[in-house]
Amino acid sequence: MADRRRVVDRLPDFPWDRLAPHKQAAATHPDGIADLSVGTPVDPVPAQLRTALAEAADSPGYPTTHGTPALRDAAAAWLARRHGVTVESAAVLPTIGSKELVAWLPTLLGLGPGDTVVHPELAYPTYDIGARLAGATPIATDGLTALGPERAPLVWVNSPANPTGRVLGADHLRKVVAWARERGAIVASDECYIDLGWDGAAPVSVLHPDVCGGSHEGLLALHSLSKRSNLAGYRAAFVTGDPALVGELLAVRKHAGMMVPAPVQAAMRAALDDDGHAREQKERYGRRRARLRAALEGAGWEISHSEAGLYLWASHPAHADSWSAVAALASIGILVAPGDFYGPAGAGHVRVAFTATDERVEAAAERLSVTAG
Repeated sequence: MADRRRVVDRLPDFPWDRLAPHKQAAATHPDGIADLSVGTPVDPVPAQLRTALAEAADSPGYPTTHGTPALRDAAAAWLARRHGVTVESAAVLPTIGSKELVAWLPTLLGLGPGDTVVHPELAYPTYDIGARLAGATPIATDGLTALGPERAPLVWVNSPANPTGRVLGADHLRKVVAWARERGAIVASDECYIDLGWDGAAPVSVLHPDVCGGSHEGLLALHSLSKRSNLAGYRAAFVTGDPALVGELLAVRKHAGMMVPAPVQAAMRAALDDDGHAREQKERYGRRRARLRAALEGAGWEISHSEAGLYLWASHPAHADSWSAVAALASIGILVAPGDFYGPAGAGHVRVAFTATDERVEAAAERLSVTAG
């Protein structure tokens, strides 16, 4: 046992554990904490999705790893209808939430020691963790040319981005795809916020013809129903793109028993078939976003990017580092995430989620207005 190489030793501490003292401080506010630190849905699961789940509850047999044809058809139809992307339904693969696939994709693709996984400079921490789980080396950079001859079999892009809300245009994504294809690299695009563009922003998929030239070779796109349809608790997502790569993932996942439960697949199909509930949810988020943004700016905070997604990327002239800003907001009962959770380039910023209830968003806004006065 003494010479066992533990996977946990490759990993950093879980970032959100470091927020515990500030959460305790925020919770002492007389009106309670306004927790804006995590982008978890709080609104109800739409009734028709719960009905679909319940009607499929009598599912005693094993679900298929590839998912039902009906679910895959629904995903393909949604991509065509909403995002101008054409995929064969056979190239759709349901996953147990998108974080699971982000964490395990390098391993599923066979990467390991000596391989490099590239991810954005400011990024969701799980891209880095996935590389470490595989024994590969993560590199955080927004400039691919700076890699030189470095071998990078997998390149992550994330648009709309977490934490900044930045949207990468078709021209930018097209250059990433061209760079990767010249080197035989795979591009994995995390698009879980693609339906949540604000102020005229129009996020585009890496699988769109304007980006990939009509060929999905070497490309994977990840989509999640957590944000669009309030299904975070269902762990409902899918990956699509290059049929050969999807087939490779399917073959490995069959052996590993990575299957989305049948009732969840039924709820996913219902969610993808219906755009109305997603539109209503986006309107809720839009109202919360507008209220929080106005309150933050009124209190002297500066908002950068934030043109899409579920967060405001904020900084304040009085706080040179993220943790000072976190502490200042915790002192008035508001909990946010420090920017350096997402990489050194996030220092001095905080990520403010607008996924809390209307009542908690209003409470946060009122507290900010007091500090502004």
